[in-house]
Amino acid sequence: MGSTGETYPDRPGDARDRDSEGRARNARPRDGLGRPLPYDADGVPRQPEGVVRTPQETLTEAQRLLDEGKPFHAHEVFEDAWKSGPDQERELWRGLAQLAVGLTHAARGNSTGGARLLRRGAGAAEAWASGAGQALPHGIDIVSVAAWARELAADVERTGRPVDAGGRAPRLRGPEAGR
Repeated sequence: MGSTGETYPDRPGDARDRDSEGRARNARPRDGLGRPLPYDADGVPRQPEGVVRTPQETLTEAQRLLDEGKPFHAHEVFEDAWKSGPDQERELWRGLAQLAVGLTHAARGNSTGGARLLRRGAGAAEAWASGAGQALPHGIDIVSVAAWARELAADVERTGRPVDAGGRAPRLRGPEAGR
């Protein structure tokens, strides 16, 4: 039963949406774009929370998920980096997480929200790189990734159609960053 008295017939009686400390944890399975599914559905395995990775491990895992068309899950990897990494890199990882969420929304068909988050993430990553004086932090080609984000934002606004998340995934590192 929810807080307003509603019941959830597809939710197992013993499932909890809060962890042992009372923090909210959505127990519903999710699809590849992070959308909640019915409690009894098979979903895509979630990314474990709070994983501490090196920047290279973060980028490798996030790129794999982006290439698989799972930008929501890549955002969770970037979120771990922003929460566990050095304070001076928080805005870089937050900007990359926003780019992944923007791609998620664009793939779900939310062109307005997707475009907004893609531009916000591009701006945050560029601002961080400019302030830190690092054009290629951890091998990330910020200029190309930001250009990819702005181009995708313009495309989704122009067409209003969902995009193929894996087909439009950015290249985070190397000479083909942003594709």
